[in-house]
Amino acid sequence: MRVLIVEDEPRLAENIARALREGAGYAVDVAPDGQEGLFLAESNAYDIVLLDLMLPRLDGMQVLARIRQAGQHTPVLVLTARDDKESVVALLNAGADDYLTKPFDLGELLARSKALIRRGKGQPSPVLTIGDLTLNTVSRTVQRGGRMITLTAMEYRVLEYLAHRPRAVVSKTELLEHLYDYNWEKFSNVIEVYISGLRRKLDDGSSRQLIRTLRGQGYILEG
Repeated sequence: MRVLIVEDEPRLAENIARALREGAGYAVDVAPDGQEGLFLAESNAYDIVLLDLMLPRLDGMQVLARIRQAGQHTPVLVLTARDDKESVVALLNAGADDYLTKPFDLGELLARSKALIRRGKGQPSPVLTIGDLTLNTVSRTVQRGGRMITLTAMEYRVLEYLAHRPRAVVSKTELLEHLYDYNWEKFSNVIEVYISGLRRKLDDGSSRQLIRTLRGQGYILEG
């Protein structure tokens, strides 16, 4: 999954980015002001935006309004120092999906981010089940037919993204955009390696292949 953090406090932005990278294996981009944040949000595919309200150049409410006016439905979690009823109502009416009041616990931030991503992809439960394949997105464990499967960090990230879009064609470019930050182009030759490793591990002892390749189109995780 790929996350955009729009936060002008460098230390806080760094701590959030570290928590997301190390705690969930997410790819993270950081914008220090509202104008750059809006540009990145409009230029890239993100699974969630973490948006501070008090930003230079463009404030968070303006960024949120512009994102929604552009027709983007990316989940937005607002980080704010205000928790009065009027402010919360204004945020939700402007298109925010959730909010956290500063100071907040990074564990709660991570949990809420994961929940919003799942909800945004139509998978509200932390346990994803596709046929005899089960992914627990909290413990980051994988089973097929009751057999525990050990994956590398990147193999898990590829599989989790496919599991959020079961039976849909996912292109190589889409995978790259959601698994890596803005430097994703330099990783363009590695997706096939991860898919190969996943097939070897997932299909071991099974007569049915879970991940199918559509030449020139992408990959499908079939149940």
